[in-house]
Amino acid sequence: MGIVNVTPDSFSGDGLAGNPAAAAEQARRFEAQGADIIDIGAESSRPGAQPLEPREELERLLPALEAVRAATNLPLSVDTYHADVAEAALAAGADMVNDIWGLRHDPRMAEVVARAGVPLVAMHNQRGREHHDVIGDIRAGFEATLEIGREAGIPAEHIILDPGFGFGWTEHQNLEMIRRLPELWDLELPLLVGPSRKSTIGRVLDLPVHERVEGTGAVVAVSIAKGADIVRVHDVREMVRVVKVADAVVRATLDPGRSLP
Repeated sequence: MGIVNVTPDSFSGDGLAGNPAAAAEQARRFEAQGADIIDIGAESSRPGAQPLEPREELERLLPALEAVRAATNLPLSVDTYHADVAEAALAAGADMVNDIWGLRHDPRMAEVVARAGVPLVAMHNQRGREHHDVIGDIRAGFEATLEIGREAGIPAEHIILDPGFGFGWTEHQNLEMIRRLPELWDLELPLLVGPSRKSTIGRVLDLPVHERVEGTGAVVAVSIAKGADIVRVHDVREMVRVVKVADAVVRATLDPGRSLP
C-alpha cells in the first residue's frame, strides 16, 4: 500500500496539498514500482496535528483523489475517520476506507462502509486510552470495532485489521507489537502494518525521517515474518523489494521452476 499524502504537514515531509497533478504522478510512479493499493489522505495523523473539519478535508482530498483515480487502475483507499468524507470519496472513485479510529470515532462510518459494500482497514488507535498490555489493548480495540461492524452489517471478510504502530504507543511498545503479531492470528483476518519512516525507527537508528528507509525495511520484513499481509509505506520501490524477498522466505512465493542468474 503506497501512501499519497495531500496534506501540508505530513511528518514524513512528503505532503502534496494543493497539487493534484503531483499526487497523480506519485500514484503512477507507485504503480510502476509495484504497489498493489494506493492510500490517499488529506489530514495528517501525526501526533499533535491539527484536526480538520470534514469540509476542509474534502476541499483538499477530492481534487487529488479525482486526479489519482484518472491516473491509475489500482484500488484506491481513502484515509479518513469522517463518515462524510468517506462517503464523498467513495462516490468520487475510492474503493475502500482506511479508518485510523476503527469505526470508533464517527458513529456513521460503519453505516457508510456497510452500505457501500467496500473493504475497510480498521486500525486500533491507543491515543488517549489507558495502557494495560500491548496485544491485550489491541485485541480489545479490535473486538469493539468488529462488534460495531457486525451491528452495521459489514461482512467480516471485508475487514483488514491494523494494530496501529505509532498511534499512542512508546517506542518499546511499538517494537513489542511487531514481535507479538502472531498473537492476533486467531482473529483470522488480514493484518496491515504501517511502520514507514516513523519515530520509533528514528529512535533506534538516531536518524531523521529521510534516512529511515533501511530501518523501515527491517520492520517490514519482520512484520511479514510475523504474519502481516499488507504493509503501508512511503518508499514503494524499496519496500516492494523487501516484501518480495520476505515473502519468498516466509510464504515460499518464489516459483520453483524459475531460473535464477
